[in-house]
Amino acid sequence: MTARYCSLAPRPAPAFAPGVAAERIAALVGGQRMWANGTVLHYCFLGADTDASVVPMPGTGRPRREPWAGARAQRDVVRDCFAEWRDLGIGLELREVGDRAEAELRIGFRPDDGSWSAVGKDALRVGLNDPTMNFGWDLTASGERSTALHQIGHALGMLHEHQSPYAGLLWDEEAVYAELAGPPNHWGRERTYDNILRRLDADEVNSPVWDPLSIMEYAFPAGLILEPERYRAGLRSPGTLSAADKEFALRWYPPLRRPGPLVPFRSVPLGLGPGEQADFRLDPPQTRTYTVGTFGDSDAVLVVFEERDGEPRYLAGHDDGGTPGNATLGVRLVRGRRYVVRVRLYSSWGAGETAVMCW
Repeated sequence: MTARYCSLAPRPAPAFAPGVAAERIAALVGGQRMWANGTVLHYCFLGADTDASVVPMPGTGRPRREPWAGARAQRDVVRDCFAEWRDLGIGLELREVGDRAEAELRIGFRPDDGSWSAVGKDALRVGLNDPTMNFGWDLTASGERSTALHQIGHALGMLHEHQSPYAGLLWDEEAVYAELAGPPNHWGRERTYDNILRRLDADEVNSPVWDPLSIMEYAFPAGLILEPERYRAGLRSPGTLSAADKEFALRWYPPLRRPGPLVPFRSVPLGLGPGEQADFRLDPPQTRTYTVGTFGDSDAVLVVFEERDGEPRYLAGHDDGGTPGNATLGVRLVRGRRYVVRVRLYSSWGAGETAVMCW
């Protein structure tokens, strides 16, 4: 076997309070890993002297220092793939920075650690000195550009396509375990199960229709898939962004429209469907601490950004998903500065409207 596969760490199962309706949970499972549209996602390449692993040398077992920094050609492949996702016209801005303290996404090139990425907002749980994405092999080799497109897909919130319950794949499980245990992956059974055989919940998937052409789909050799019969000879993936990949990105991160005004003490009905987002500009008439909050029977995430040098910078956020209350923030706003309020709805219920207000 020569194929190298992305290896994601197991994601903890979400926990919700007893009594939360199944419809609410379904919306949260599918939406909580996604970024607020309009976020500027900064990425940086790790390369400080301290960014290194100590690994045993083959044959001798003596420790050897392996820097995480990638060669310029490797970094250029990743830059090019970020640009390809960005150029779809999505509402996220993908911007390279040199300072890791500014970066939500931190990229390493550890050859001993495989290729992987944190999924969506899971990157925010990773320590500042640790990578949120890694590339463990040569991205300039033939066909390996797809690895960078794939990992950026994870960073945007996408999961593995072959794990979709809509794929209908019946595996020869012992053959899969044996294949992945060999070179070049050397995976144990748990890692193979988590990344190949485990079926995602229907609420987690990228789409309710399986897409074998997706950049998030692995290619598999013959002898691993029993059904559908046409894949017994292997499943080939083109390694490019499919139409469904592009639709996913534009559905969750559509092009931004000019935000409407949010005036203190005036509530604004949201009129959103599940997964949709409303954006508002807020120009505080005086400097003080304001409260910004949502109203109505809903689960939503509320985020406030401050515009600095033309770029929205995260100021505060509250995700009320699965709780009995609404998203509410207390933030100090300064007169003469521009703020952007973003509200993404997971789901709503009941007879009343969902609204947002500042006071």
